Amino acid sequence: MAKETRSFAVIGLGAFGSAVAAELARFGNQVIGVDLDDRRIAQMASTLSSAVIIDTTDEVALREAGIDQYDVALIAIGRDIQASILTTMNLKMLGIDTIWVKASNRTHHRILSKLGADRVILPEQEMGRHIAQMLNNPVVQDYVSLGNGFSVVNIVIPARIKGRDIASLGVGTKYDLRLLGLMRGTEYRACDAADLVLEEDDKLILLGKRPELRRFGDAL
Repeated sequence: MAKETRSFAVIGLGAFGSAVAAELARFGNQVIGVDLDDRRIAQMASTLSSAVIIDTTDEVALREAGIDQYDVALIAIGRDIQASILTTMNLKMLGIDTIWVKASNRTHHRILSKLGADRVILPEQEMGRHIAQMLNNPVVQDYVSLGNGFSVVNIVIPARIKGRDIASLGVGTKYDLRLLGLMRGTEYRACDAADLVLEEDDKLILLGKRPELRRFGDAL
């Protein structure tokens, strides 16, 4: 059975918007890119399903371009906060199912949230927190925040504890964490067996609250 794809409208093809649009297209989705800059449109035309020049503050222009037929919209307009807000309002009126918006600052974030955007993102701040987490603890290779203080982290097993078994780490006993599995190279392994022996560079996938994850990582 073929994987179901969705259609995406990416409005604003700067560095952030064009990167998201290109990845969505690479996954096999129908993606339209929208911008007022003809050079950006030309750069993305061969990558996306379509790329068009539209003033997205004009609801009629959006409707005529068929943007109302897309499942998801990402508004990635740069520093023009007024255009971002008007575009969000227009997409809401067009009835787009899911609307994500890039915010420039906290005030912009609050306004977009009040307008009913499904998700508002501050890419620079989110990436900054992501990098700080990994710099702060070198064994943390990657992490995803789930909200309410919970995260899933990918922790690399250092050479000094290779040969120990999973149970000796105290996950679920000494530490209030849940072990979701282990990656060994490109192979995923469930960790049902407590006597599973760890190898250097194994990657533990752990779920828990950030302070407890930090305490566990510091102990490694």
